[in-house]
Amino acid sequence: MLRVVTDEAAGAETAWAIDEICAEGARRMLAVALEAEVDGYIQALADQVDERGHRLVVRNGHAEARTVTTGAGAIEVVAPRVNDRRVDPESGQRCRFTSSILPPWARKSPKVAEVLPLMYLHGMSTGDFAPALGEFFGSAAGLSPSVITRLTTQWQHEERAFAERRLDDVDYVYVWVDGIHFNIRLEEARLCALVVVGVRADGTKELVAITDGYRESTESWADLLRDLKARGMRAPVLAVGDGALGFWAAIGDVFPETRGQRCWVHKAANVLNALPKSAQPAARRALAEIREAEDREHALAATDAFAAEFGVKWPKAVAKVVDDLEVLLAFYDFPAEHWIHLRTTNPIESTFATVRLRTKVTKGPGSRAAGLAMAYKLIESAQTRWRAVNGPHLVALVRAGAHFDKGVTVERQHQDQEAAA
Repeated sequence: MLRVVTDEAAGAETAWAIDEICAEGARRMLAVALEAEVDGYIQALADQVDERGHRLVVRNGHAEARTVTTGAGAIEVVAPRVNDRRVDPESGQRCRFTSSILPPWARKSPKVAEVLPLMYLHGMSTGDFAPALGEFFGSAAGLSPSVITRLTTQWQHEERAFAERRLDDVDYVYVWVDGIHFNIRLEEARLCALVVVGVRADGTKELVAITDGYRESTESWADLLRDLKARGMRAPVLAVGDGALGFWAAIGDVFPETRGQRCWVHKAANVLNALPKSAQPAARRALAEIREAEDREHALAATDAFAAEFGVKWPKAVAKVVDDLEVLLAFYDFPAEHWIHLRTTNPIESTFATVRLRTKVTKGPGSRAAGLAMAYKLIESAQTRWRAVNGPHLVALVRAGAHFDKGVTVERQHQDQEAAA
């Protein structure tokens, strides 16, 4: 019988060679990109000459080599320099070339910087960053504790500026809300970050607000919503959240015209907790029949079936659905393309899935300000990868007050019926 014999030493050497090839390839590609950027800059200003006919913008050798930490590891970069002798007529100061690919201060790529808030929220101290990332990237350059401390301070300033921006020029038609809890190393009380994510009229998602609240209380949510309103935010058409009573009481006071939709993930978890384990699989399927029904009528029929099957033995579990049925099925009054987005608070849940400390306890950030800044940076980096809602063109119709029957605009439904006739 034939056997495959592995050479562990050769395997380790091959793995090391792959890392080296990746790092060398990244270094060469970066060098080519920097050279091309400088060539384009100089070529665009080739007509700028002095009284002697000499060019005002020319190459000036290369800067000293520096190490940049990237996703491919630590690579050494030698950036080209530019001698720009032009003078800004307004300020009277010399013009300077600044690379958009590799700014002078850059010692790490943006992707590496995205890792830092995640590690911080997981409870790793700033002193642990350098050895931990150095082991992974092959170098701890640009990741010293002092650098990390400066970054956290900078992120706190960015978070405060974000919290004070005006909202007159944006329109959030839908919003998801949730309270994210995590521990603070140097305090007994846990931080509750109140998070609001919205859908703009063009269908794109973005962070609306994040602030420090007190146990998701009504007053904490009301303070946040009043602040958003004072900064120019319009009332959203629909808000999606869990069953936390604080938010719903607050939005009813600040934005009474906003409708509510309960998160099905939270509701299903609450219902299953009220049932014995033996009944949970069947209940889970029954709840999915309600949540995934093709329209409101079918959802109501599935609710009746759920109540008939479980109501006699477990009336409290059934009441959790029946008593909140109106706000659980609110999404059926909106475009069918949006239903998948409006059933749950997934945009917030998925972003914080790895750092939510309701289920996993870690040391947490060192202060409330740092924790809030880290949460802000985590969402900021995550939202660059968020996709727009399905049927983004329909969001504007929702804001305009269009009516939908079984997920279809009433006007379009009549047109389809006339065409079929």
